Amino acid sequence: MFYRLIGFCFMLALLSAPTYALGGDEVPAWLKQAAAASAPTYKKDVPAVVLNDESNVIVGDDGRITTVTTYAVRVLTREGRASASAVEHYETDTGGKVREMRAWLIHPDGSTKKYGKDETIDVAASLDDLYSESRLKSISAVDDAEVGAVFGYQTTTEDHPLFPQTVWAFQGRLPSLVSRFTLTLPAGWRASSVTFNTAKIEPAVSGTSYTWEMRNLSPIEPEPSSPSVLTLAPHVAVSYVSSVAGGRTFDKWLDVSRWYTELADPQAAPDDAIATKARELTANAKTEMEKIQAIGRYVQNLQYVSIQIGIGGYRPHAATSVFAKQYGDCKDKANLMRAMLRAVKLTAYPVLIYAGDRTHVREEWASPMQFNHCIVAVKVSDETQAASVIQHPTLGRLLIFDATDESTSVGDLPDHEQGSFALVAAGETGALIRMPVTEPDGNRLDRQVEMSLAEDGSIAATVHERMIGQSAANARRDFKGLSRAQYTKAIEDWVSLGATGAKFNKIEPADSRDAGRFALDVEFTVDRYAQSMQDRLLVFKPAVVSRGMVVSLTEPTRTHPVVLKSRAYTETTHIKLPAGFDVDEMPDALKLDSAFGNYSATYEVKDGQLVFTRSLVQRQATIPAEQYDQLRKFFGRIRATEESPVVLARK
Repeated sequence: MFYRLIGFCFMLALLSAPTYALGGDEVPAWLKQAAAASAPTYKKDVPAVVLNDESNVIVGDDGRITTVTTYAVRVLTREGRASASAVEHYETDTGGKVREMRAWLIHPDGSTKKYGKDETIDVAASLDDLYSESRLKSISAVDDAEVGAVFGYQTTTEDHPLFPQTVWAFQGRLPSLVSRFTLTLPAGWRASSVTFNTAKIEPAVSGTSYTWEMRNLSPIEPEPSSPSVLTLAPHVAVSYVSSVAGGRTFDKWLDVSRWYTELADPQAAPDDAIATKARELTANAKTEMEKIQAIGRYVQNLQYVSIQIGIGGYRPHAATSVFAKQYGDCKDKANLMRAMLRAVKLTAYPVLIYAGDRTHVREEWASPMQFNHCIVAVKVSDETQAASVIQHPTLGRLLIFDATDESTSVGDLPDHEQGSFALVAAGETGALIRMPVTEPDGNRLDRQVEMSLAEDGSIAATVHERMIGQSAANARRDFKGLSRAQYTKAIEDWVSLGATGAKFNKIEPADSRDAGRFALDVEFTVDRYAQSMQDRLLVFKPAVVSRGMVVSLTEPTRTHPVVLKSRAYTETTHIKLPAGFDVDEMPDALKLDSAFGNYSATYEVKDGQLVFTRSLVQRQATIPAEQYDQLRKFFGRIRATEESPVVLARK
């Protein structure tokens, strides 16, 4: 992935003001002033409060920038000690350097400690990269900090960014008393900005300096199934350009398409070795889709290794080099797949996307900085039918595929990429478009349960699960990501949530990645699953194992939107009743239809068995907080039904 873009808001949120000297060991006046500031009373789980977060960026005539950062934070809880650290990001390939870095800790009793070169660590920004020109310098006071301490740092950095754009996040999750970003340009330059996640913030302009500021920001509290903090935090995206000298600008998404096409296309040329391998892989393919599947599987299986060199890590390595070395990162895999497809007369384009949050990319601001991942769009004919095919306004039918995600089959797309804005980089015909969203039925989990209930309340049960689409991909990801012992333990823990004390006879997964399917069979027994009352009643829940598609919405109120995935679930449970017992009480059937999805649950006694069925169709959506009460009630009724017991009475 383009590591340097991951969490860019957090990196930029560490930037601050240029008016304070770094010299001397004494605590600087700006930090003393910040430490004296009073803050509101927050909830007890808020770990720290940012007292000052300020950045001043000075742009030279040649586009080189100097940035001075000041940052101060007060520790409020033991967990908040983790915030007592300074991190500065820099790029060696663009001439980036951290010129100075100092930090101070003010203890609650007023004593202080300073940190400098001896306490500074310089490391690669990503330990997953084989080689990277993206680096971090850091100072940590975590071991020295205590509740009530104030940590502050100040840095001066230099860089020559690839393009005249930047992002300032006014906060992360922590509350912030003062957050300020100042951009000072040469004479004849101008700046423009787009504001996200809050009302439009107009900069205060003084000469050629632009300042954006926010104060008294509340914490962004974590909530289940919410967008990432990057998507929720208020921030400004700033573009600047010389009115006289001109320079590269991204006024529209077509500009970004042209720029990335120029970088990527020359690297996607196949050689004889690539062409031979592509023809070998597709020798038995009878359809266009089978060709794409064969090449897609091959590229997915290459080792993921990132080597970030040149053009800020944006330029993919030559497909010939990736093929020869048999490893690469997301953009390398995408480009190799393009080269192999070209060898069998199929056209494909790189697609820039943000992995991890489908709500992240905004169409209002054209910039490569909004992306952290690269996937592929393959031009297909009408014969190819798949859930991940979209209609491009100019290029026609495109099959979208992530060559990095080993768990997702060709024809499908990872959950976090579905429905997001992504840029198809195709030169003059490129465009920012919505990624496909698979229908709930294409991400289905079907479960069959056979259960025998004995007179003493014990049960013997067999669970058969069959999954397709992203339901299968998620199960496959768990299976492949754990050792067999860890996977077995995870399945045991899951079953035991509903069947306490379960003893297992069989846990048998079966992965069919090429078909986009995953199966799981489990056999177990439980002593005293049903509660015996007065030796004449047996009380038990027919939903013996957790549904798995659980959205946790237990809090009475909500601040952030709720992100729902596209899913479908069906279950039929046959429970053989013990001889001498009849059903005395049974929950009412339930049928719900809403904009969020549909749910049904039924109960029927037939031939000495209780047949329990439940089904849920959940549509992909981002539900605003204003509709939270309706959503909570929807899932609350489902939860109440699935926790309702059946009562058997002795005849």
